[in-house]
Amino acid sequence: MAHSEKQAGGPLRGVKVIELSHIMSGPVCGMMLADMGADVIKVEKMEGDDARRFAPILPHGESASFMMLNRNKRGIALNLKTEGGKAVLRRMLADADVVTENYRKGTMEKLGLGYETLRDANPGLIYCSISGYGRTGPYADKGGFDLIAQGLSGLMSVTGEPGQAPIKAGSPIADINAGILAALGISAAYAHRLRTGQGQIVDTSLLEAGFQQMYWAAANFFASGENPPKLGSANPTSTPYQAFRTQDGWINIGAANQANYERLLQVLDAPEIAGDPRFATNAGRTAHRAELVERLTGYLMRDTTQHWVERLDAVGLPVGPVLPISEAVTHPQILAREMVVETVHPLDGPTRSIGLPIRFSETPKCTGGPAPRLGEHTCEVLGEYGFDAQQVHDLIAQGAVYALEEVARASA
Repeated sequence: MAHSEKQAGGPLRGVKVIELSHIMSGPVCGMMLADMGADVIKVEKMEGDDARRFAPILPHGESASFMMLNRNKRGIALNLKTEGGKAVLRRMLADADVVTENYRKGTMEKLGLGYETLRDANPGLIYCSISGYGRTGPYADKGGFDLIAQGLSGLMSVTGEPGQAPIKAGSPIADINAGILAALGISAAYAHRLRTGQGQIVDTSLLEAGFQQMYWAAANFFASGENPPKLGSANPTSTPYQAFRTQDGWINIGAANQANYERLLQVLDAPEIAGDPRFATNAGRTAHRAELVERLTGYLMRDTTQHWVERLDAVGLPVGPVLPISEAVTHPQILAREMVVETVHPLDGPTRSIGLPIRFSETPKCTGGPAPRLGEHTCEVLGEYGFDAQQVHDLIAQGAVYALEEVARASA
């Protein structure tokens, strides 16, 4: 994909981003910035981002996980253990708008590429650090992982059914949310730079990304002093608001206020539940949640999920099926919002991934391209930064860079 094609649209058109991050949180951030028009150059180690080896592996050796998170970027491979590799990166960072990294604290400083050093050469640089626990505090030097962050943040204590062992969210929510927070922080820092010309450090972490998800749970604890229990899909403040079993699957019903609760009972034709004084108010329904859920389930098990969705939709009650991923990716609303996008990979052909979940009326998102192969754009990018053909050849010979273009040319 040519540079000019990639910059066809998006509100961040013209913003140069150097992505030094790997695996998930940083690449999520970079993908969002790229989808919004930024030119994101992914800098990988010589053997590639570790996510390139995550299962499942596609027929031509590419990782489905890597392909998902690195769409719409250009890719080069540098050996930052060599002076040549560090010299290339310093030249790139000298006129970059943004750099993202998710190394352990101190790694960039050991390479001579810490923020203070980079700021001297580029005062407007926005330096985004995504770490396990943030750049300050007693855990600042520790490495971080999504599972550990979900546990430490309290998120696992409220996830799952009552009495079950701790369960993490089915999606790596701390990793993903950290990437989103990083993209938000970078956008805010860029707005500041437009006014002042001044760059800064944007600092977020997996722990904070997990802890941010605890708004309701923390509100309940601050108010009562008690740890909120696990409630499965139920809501601690409103009942019934959860998943229910039907004849052929599961359905989510959001009868969170009195009017919707009464609509639900009308559709179910359940006058004996309506007449039960235990369930007359939300407080009573919440106090007797187990009994109410059992009785409602008895009605819902009489017919299919689709039947109840249609009936409850007709009276304006919030309702929806609990879909497997195979049905979610083909749902008409998901498709109408262009949340499944297709790119054409040079080896694996058409591949699908999740699109940008933001719409702009005046600055359409970037059309995008597939995730880069390892070192796919090394020669292209080095040329843009003033390295001539001989210098590129010398860097390859020194083991400072890996260039897919040169490997392909040599084997032709």
